Amino acid sequence: MSIIVTGAAGFIGSNLVKALNRRGERDIIAVDDLTDGDKCRNLADCDIADYFDKREFVQRFTTHQLGEVRAVLHQGACSSTVESDGRLMMDNNYRYSCDLLQACQEQSVPLLYASSAAVYGAKREFREAREYEQPLNVYAYSKFLFDQRVRQLLPRTRSQIVGLRYFNVYGPREQHKGRMASMVWHCFNQYRDHGHVELFGEYGGYPAGGHERDFVSVEDVVKVNLHWLDHPQTSGVFNLGTGCARSFNDLALATINSVRAAEDRPPLTLETALLDGVLRYCEFPDGLKHKYQVYTCADLGQLREAGYREPMLGLEEGVQSYCAGLLAS
Repeated sequence: MSIIVTGAAGFIGSNLVKALNRRGERDIIAVDDLTDGDKCRNLADCDIADYFDKREFVQRFTTHQLGEVRAVLHQGACSSTVESDGRLMMDNNYRYSCDLLQACQEQSVPLLYASSAAVYGAKREFREAREYEQPLNVYAYSKFLFDQRVRQLLPRTRSQIVGLRYFNVYGPREQHKGRMASMVWHCFNQYRDHGHVELFGEYGGYPAGGHERDFVSVEDVVKVNLHWLDHPQTSGVFNLGTGCARSFNDLALATINSVRAAEDRPPLTLETALLDGVLRYCEFPDGLKHKYQVYTCADLGQLREAGYREPMLGLEEGVQSYCAGLLAS
């Protein structure tokens, strides 16, 4: 039986394919849009059974042309939080997902899909309930609306549906994402190329570099996906973060000091990094005002209650591991 991974050449999708390979899985159908052909590098060290363009795949899947399917891991989406084309976003993220959901239900195939912490907007509590959700941009709205579609269906679902609200994910295989890559990726490259890192200045009552996010390693994202793949009796929409908010200053220092440690140089404190000009700030962009989450922190209560017990990587440990891989590449 095949496992289908959409967005397979992307960041999280390719990490999932590689993790499935490590489990001995080879009957994997990879689905993506390779208009950006360089993304194929993410699959070059992976073993798959077949590849389909994302549009061709939906037609084949809905008409039962793909044989027996064990599960669909739906990671494909337009993930730009600054994309203003609402028609493009809703077609890619909402309508496409609805078509896939219907096909999975008709064939009793489990669907595990990527949602986003962006659905919470400027709220201060991050629980999987309607009263805490208020998306600030069309990307977040597209994810929010599909979550609502799933919630309506859950009481009468014919097969597993799991939505995972990813918080700020970082890790290997994100190099193709450009400006939408994680801040670990950007901090690493800024420090290696220019000797300093630049963060946003103060905004929304937070000091420069003080905005806080829940930064989660793609290693944990993969583990949670595979856990639910192994437990097809469970359905629901769950947060996927660490449950701990950390500042961008913390992330930048963790990245800088990971590189310095590899070079046998002493770590910097926030104070010394600022004094030495290694950490700098820029004006907060006008275009992001009122569209930016200044704070996120996953409430993991429902995830834990549903049965996922593994600890999440801490920021320093996860960043050090990621930077070590970047330095070795």
